[in-house]
Amino acid sequence: MGIVGAGGVARRHAGALASMPDVALVGVTDPDGGRAADLAAAVGTTAAEDLDALLARGVDAAWVCVPPFAHGEVETRLAAAGVALFVEKPLGLDVAAAEQVHAAVGAAGVATSVGHHWRSSAVVARAREVVAGRTIRLVNATWLDKVPPVPWWAQRGSSGGQVVEQAVHVLDLARLLAGEVTAVHAVADAAPPAPGTDVDSATAGTLRFAGGAVGTLAATCRLAWKHRAGLELYADDLALSVSEEQLTVRDGDGIRTVEVDPAEARTAADRAFVDHLLGRPPSGGGIVVDYGEALRTHRLACALADSVASGAPIALDGAR
Repeated sequence: MGIVGAGGVARRHAGALASMPDVALVGVTDPDGGRAADLAAAVGTTAAEDLDALLARGVDAAWVCVPPFAHGEVETRLAAAGVALFVEKPLGLDVAAAEQVHAAVGAAGVATSVGHHWRSSAVVARAREVVAGRTIRLVNATWLDKVPPVPWWAQRGSSGGQVVEQAVHVLDLARLLAGEVTAVHAVADAAPPAPGTDVDSATAGTLRFAGGAVGTLAATCRLAWKHRAGLELYADDLALSVSEEQLTVRDGDGIRTVEVDPAEARTAADRAFVDHLLGRPPSGGGIVVDYGEALRTHRLACALADSVASGAPIALDGAR
């Protein structure tokens, strides 16, 4: 395995992979050579000068952990070399770049997974069991948080904005639990969260689901702490709330709560893709979210961002 990118997310993935006895990390590459060397040393490998140098080490798969603006060429070159891809979300700044990568990985026939690790959580698996066969009526998605401490995040041209870069997690969960979205309409408070930044301070959106449910998305980055990120679903005589840490279900039998360590789902997602590449069943309860599936969520997030920009509702293809 190779690691492309050496930021905080790459460090988490590298640590998980380094602990697996059936994985050999053979290199880390990043435009910041010092940062690449630091991460490589921490996980028992060495830095590669660039992507070509990493490919020369004979990687079977690469974990692509780059900022949104850097997606596209990296995945395309790796796929053309026959390298399997674990791609961190979001898939890019917009839909066009992600569509190009999707075509490239399809043409190359390489295995893919995307870092929607919430799907690998035990509480999400339990939530899917609870809502199975139920008609969802209402979905409320929230991401109420601070500006992350990375310089590119608060620049729209680098991150794509909060909905694309952050809230895409809860939008993916909404699709998983309530089905496809057929239409969105969103507005935003365009006041930037700090001087020299240009992402929206807050976004409110409405969603129409193919199954008939209606939904909302509320996101803000104007807090000094992470207040809440999660999803609420309502069906007849059922209220369900799920986050990275907890599931709460209320129905005619009362209230039940399950708590988990979010780190378990992140590791399980990595383990699931390794097992997939080795032709084994997932050994850690994780889920492989292939690029095409993740692209559907990315289109949804980008549609909300596009609706803010245009002021108009946007229709999506609600078919699977």
